[in-house]
Amino acid sequence: MGDQKGIILYDLLSVMGGAERLTLLLAHALGNVDLCVGYRVAGTVSDKDLEGIKCCFLTSQCDNPGWRTIKLSRVFGSKTGFLSRYEWVLYSGTVAPVAVKNHPEGRNLLYCHTIPRFAYDLENYYMSLLPRWQIPLFKALIVYTRRYYEAAISKMDTIIVNSENVKKRVKKFIGLDSKVVYPPCETDNFRWYGQDGYYLSTARLENFKRVDLIVKSFIRMPDRKLVVTSGGTELKRLKRLANGAPNITFTGWTGEDELRKLMGSAIATIYIPVDEDFGMSPVESMAAGKPVIGVSEGGLLESVIPGETGVLLRPDPVEEDIIDAVQHMDSETALNMRKSCEERAKHFDKAIFIENMKKIVLQ
Repeated sequence: MGDQKGIILYDLLSVMGGAERLTLLLAHALGNVDLCVGYRVAGTVSDKDLEGIKCCFLTSQCDNPGWRTIKLSRVFGSKTGFLSRYEWVLYSGTVAPVAVKNHPEGRNLLYCHTIPRFAYDLENYYMSLLPRWQIPLFKALIVYTRRYYEAAISKMDTIIVNSENVKKRVKKFIGLDSKVVYPPCETDNFRWYGQDGYYLSTARLENFKRVDLIVKSFIRMPDRKLVVTSGGTELKRLKRLANGAPNITFTGWTGEDELRKLMGSAIATIYIPVDEDFGMSPVESMAAGKPVIGVSEGGLLESVIPGETGVLLRPDPVEEDIIDAVQHMDSETALNMRKSCEERAKHFDKAIFIENMKKIVLQ
């Protein structure tokens, strides 16, 4: 790597999600910075996305989640001696901060998308999903993760978080203060196309995203259409659950253009994860003029305005809550919220994010 002023470190490029887009945006926007990533999964981030960024990768791909965490923490700790060349380092992710020990001089900043939740607030949730024989290994991983993460984060000069929700987590579990800078939405890339008579679920298909609850609800509403536009480990199970229901469609992962078209053509979006860190999908939905059927916990409390840009269900929703919300959020109601949604999304525009990050990082 060259002797630039600053460098950004990120865990891995495995999907083109919100954290990945944020990291690449910073690499382009801050200017005169390099990018170091644990590894890149082929096909997930294009060469065009990395164009103009001096980037290095530390290791090879690893698919096992537990071993991946251990492997990445070791390579970030042992292969980042070059950080001494930089005046400041911005860490983005939960494993990359391990490298802070190799940058004792100069400023160290962390953009915290979330703490490693499996080791803290979602410990019991993840443990409930494991067979009995795996629990001791999982507990050992938790101890390992907490040790390296807390040692690393405590060395940061500045901790930036993506929401008040994550700020509370950092304070509760780590005991440290932080500054909130909401993640960026490229609002100009989203627009209202019309209403094609369906509701859209954009959440990644993992258990804690509660997409199964959405699918069960629409099975009971054969007159309402649902499009599930994402992938994840729960895809096969959810398809079996839908059992060929003609009003439920699974697209799998789509390209960015297709996702925007699906979002801009829906009646509304539905997004009900467990205590979401912040959640970019609701903001993107509002940027497209589409109200959000969400849940009154986590980051959605900071983005969605009930009655103006959507509706927030109780923190532990049941099928009846979703059914009632969908029946009330008809085409006319959703259309009446369009302007408020578009205005609300502007509060999270990428220009605001870049301006706030420059004030902190380039001071």
